[in-house]
Amino acid sequence: MKTIIDYLAQFSGEHSWVLHVFFIVLLTLLANFVAKRLLSRLHMQLEKTSTLWDDALIKAARQPLATLIWVIGIAWAAEVLQSLSDAVIFAAIDPVRDVFVIILLSWFLVRFIREAEKNILAKEPDVNDEAPIDASTVHALGKLVRLSIIITAALVMLQTLGYSVSGVLAFGGIGGIAVGFAAKDLLANFFGGLMIYLDRPFSIGDWVRSPDQEIEGTVEYVGWRQTRIRTFDKRPLYIPNSTFMTISVENPSRMSHRRIYETIGLRYDDAAVLELVVKDVESMLKQHPEIDTTQTLMVNVNAFGESSLDFFVYCFTKTVNWQHFHVVKQDVLVKILGIVAEHGADVAYPTQVISLQQAGIEADG
Repeated sequence: MKTIIDYLAQFSGEHSWVLHVFFIVLLTLLANFVAKRLLSRLHMQLEKTSTLWDDALIKAARQPLATLIWVIGIAWAAEVLQSLSDAVIFAAIDPVRDVFVIILLSWFLVRFIREAEKNILAKEPDVNDEAPIDASTVHALGKLVRLSIIITAALVMLQTLGYSVSGVLAFGGIGGIAVGFAAKDLLANFFGGLMIYLDRPFSIGDWVRSPDQEIEGTVEYVGWRQTRIRTFDKRPLYIPNSTFMTISVENPSRMSHRRIYETIGLRYDDAAVLELVVKDVESMLKQHPEIDTTQTLMVNVNAFGESSLDFFVYCFTKTVNWQHFHVVKQDVLVKILGIVAEHGADVAYPTQVISLQQAGIEADG
């Protein structure tokens, strides 16, 4: 027994660094375990609140915090080994540790922004909100903030490693000109996407069309380089964002009303009841619950057609839903046919009347 104790004493004296490293690793494992338990308990408590930011904060901090604990532990163990060796590699402990801390902090911030973005979009809209949350704007702000964090982290890391940030920025300014000429299409798409985010001519889910090009469908995704539109035959259409800077875009999803504009022709034999039919149709439209009487509403005789006496119906529906609009339009047209039938009239169809006149032929007696 005495021999074993003497051996351990001798070993601990000559190789005390092993015990130090073992203690550091054990302490790192313990700190990592405690941190995970604390975050789990804190997350359970914060889930009961209605605040979106605290949930995003806890979710974003899990992995970066665990990695940070290991980075600090490994750096601490490396400092212990540095006291026993003059190897050049140990001189890089401090800058490498600082770089890892900057990377982990940036990782945490990027994750936090992404989680906050998801929570904001997943939040149920409040009926008291005057303006609903626009998904395109949230995505744009999230991308801008994340890009700013990454660029700032890169500059701070360069400064930490001993590089002059002012020199890097000067070189970037000169190199940016060359890159701008080489990637002008990419930059054009980038600024086109930026204009979409700022001007917001359309949002995700909007039905858009362009009278300049064969573009029509529902917007599914707006990126920095291109926009994806799902056409009505369910095909994806990928459009470079720079295209939207040179074409006009119509957004039917933002229309306030839908228009009914139809021409109905009666037979010339029904000329006596034409005015009565027009008045009854106008009265019907004014009493129709789906027609907005605050908008332009007109029912007037329009023309003497080749085979009919034409009058037109011009009004706006309250609904903008495409399917419901056609239900309303069908109801209006059917009621117009009923009014025409009530007056003993009928809708005209193309006809021709041939008048034959017999000429008398006098024969010379």
